Amino acid sequence: MKRRAFLSAATLGAAATGLAAPAIAQDVTRWRLVSAWPRNLPGPGVAAQMLADRITTLSGGRLEVELFAAGEIVPGPGVFDAVGEGTADIYHAVPAYWGSKSKGILLFGSQPLGLNAIEQHGWMLHGGGQELYDEMYARFNLKPFLCGNSGPQWAGWFRNEITSVDDLRGLRYRTTGLNSEVMSKLGVAVEAMPGPAMFQALQSGALDAGEFIGPWSDSALGFQQVAPYYYDNGVGEPSSAEECAINLDAWNALDDDLKQAVQYAAESLYNPVLTEYNTRHAMALRELIASGTEVRQWPEEIVIAMGNAMGEVLDEMLDDSDELVVRITESFLDYRNLMVEYMAHAEAAQLAARGLDYTYGGES
Repeated sequence: MKRRAFLSAATLGAAATGLAAPAIAQDVTRWRLVSAWPRNLPGPGVAAQMLADRITTLSGGRLEVELFAAGEIVPGPGVFDAVGEGTADIYHAVPAYWGSKSKGILLFGSQPLGLNAIEQHGWMLHGGGQELYDEMYARFNLKPFLCGNSGPQWAGWFRNEITSVDDLRGLRYRTTGLNSEVMSKLGVAVEAMPGPAMFQALQSGALDAGEFIGPWSDSALGFQQVAPYYYDNGVGEPSSAEECAINLDAWNALDDDLKQAVQYAAESLYNPVLTEYNTRHAMALRELIASGTEVRQWPEEIVIAMGNAMGEVLDEMLDDSDELVVRITESFLDYRNLMVEYMAHAEAAQLAARGLDYTYGGES
């Protein structure tokens, strides 16, 4: 897809338009969903529309959700406050954008050398994460759910090749969340801007490098046109959860069955969104390589330095004056330690086996 082609794509039809009229008239609640993304942006923009449609469908049309893309009601960075204040009813974004509200929020989205996508959902559903997520967001009059994940994000696009930690010092680099803090500790000049704004900044030289998501979303924005090197080992974000959050007053006003419909809509999208990212990232990467993009990997020296920097960040969070931030950090570390112990025998062992020298059917 050419850069910004998605911006001119026709608006996706709401799923509600295909619903049969109920036999007995029922009150209809209408919600406005504000998104942090351009409409139909491959990846998160598509997922935001899926969420609106699925809530409408699972509610039997009793809860109609209309999507408004970034800038149509509020700018993308303003959706958190807009929903908390009641300007809109629900948003779609990522926790990595809300570090100015509380550093504890950032652990619900992505963590350098932290949880993969399945582990992140496991922490929320089975490790006490959702309860802490609810407690934190209630401070801002919000009820949150994870509703997707991009999988492993890439380290991003670079105008020049990176071979050591020294090459990072002074580099002007766009990133978000806890990765911003880690990279700052390595001497990087971190720049905060919406992902789609990164193209012009790279093109003009205002940025030396930047990361957004991965091959599917990144190629749609055209980053390959302005930066030749694409670094894959995005240990700064081994996964990145997408979230929705509902105005707490609007949530509390729902009947119990509609609350359940909203919860199921969010939770049921997590795996479809993740697997679509993985599939389309893989397809887009083939096209990028075929068209000349040079894929590189972080040197081990950089990965180790990032791990040590994240250790410093976590120590600071464990000493935070906000006891809720401390509890969130402790819960995250407990769950990560559990997964590190187990996954060495599970996913890590399976991935290592793929790299052994044997012939597998259909390989070229």
